[in-house]
Amino acid sequence: MSTTKKIAGSALVVALGVSTLAACGGGSEPAAAPKTITLVSHDSFNVTPAVLKEFEQQSGYTVKVLKSGDAGAALNQEILTKGSPRGDVFFGIDNTLLSRGLDSGIFTPYEAKGLAGVGAQYQLDKEHRVTPVDSGDICVNYDKAYFADKKLAPPQTLDDLIKPEYKNLLVTENAATSSPGLGFLLASVGKYGDDGWKDYWTKLKANGVEVVDSWEAAYNERFSGSAGGKKAKGDRPLVVSYASSPPVEVLYAEPQPAEAPTGVATGTCFRQVEFAGLLKGAKNEAGGKALIDFLVSKKFQEDMPLQMFVNPVVKDAKLPELFTKHGVVVEKPETVAPDAIAKNREQWVKAWSSLVVK
Repeated sequence: MSTTKKIAGSALVVALGVSTLAACGGGSEPAAAPKTITLVSHDSFNVTPAVLKEFEQQSGYTVKVLKSGDAGAALNQEILTKGSPRGDVFFGIDNTLLSRGLDSGIFTPYEAKGLAGVGAQYQLDKEHRVTPVDSGDICVNYDKAYFADKKLAPPQTLDDLIKPEYKNLLVTENAATSSPGLGFLLASVGKYGDDGWKDYWTKLKANGVEVVDSWEAAYNERFSGSAGGKKAKGDRPLVVSYASSPPVEVLYAEPQPAEAPTGVATGTCFRQVEFAGLLKGAKNEAGGKALIDFLVSKKFQEDMPLQMFVNPVVKDAKLPELFTKHGVVVEKPETVAPDAIAKNREQWVKAWSSLVVK
């Protein structure tokens, strides 16, 4: 999830192997335990370098981050390489994609240290094949300057988006390739039900919605309200992103504005939870477990909001002032039961694709 600047993993190596001698005087050195943990993630994973370095120094491991596009694309790659994973831990599978990952059998169960401190509402897999790391709300964001210039009130609900005054203003992500795109589809399912969401999307298409493959393309290239959008001359003042996206615009603006330049349509949101899992066949299983423990540690959880602009799932983790001041709390996001997503996701996406991107 998320809406962040990107970094690569750091490179600190501490040897773990030890030599042993046979009692009779001959001897051989056992194979050294792997020193590197490879974290496979979507492109928005981020952590403060000093926080990651502290974990590396304390654990004796080096963390390598392998970013692999949007969450849906990254997960698909791991399913295709099942049994011979590209890394040790996968981060970024969310509740919209959870059953796909669990049913594929790509994860090894592991109950993380510190899991007792994680809110019970986030622990959706009782077998601990995945561990909750963050939560957030997928919502339509709007460019405040555009709507002020046009003297037009920004939309606030899903119903608003199909009104004529918002024609050709919205860009969203492909529900088949992007987790925010899928989340936005599920928001419509939650709002209008299995009988009504197709009619809604038919109207949204007629109202000029644009579909792109990824969050990065939608937010940084097509949206007029982002720093990236300004450089790319994006002309869409509405974009599917996150309720926590406005603090990003404040944090990276120079100078920082008193108010975020983007707003959130709080009646368009879907609640998302992201997880990490130990990949089956991992070369460094011990290191992978240590990394998952780190992801639910208070240190990482309190660093995470201003790095990935999502909410911590650990109950006693505190949010930074910038996040609470410029972020938006969504009181009543749309939700869809995980078992309903598991049962219907593929047919919903197929039907959506035939309606919207055919």
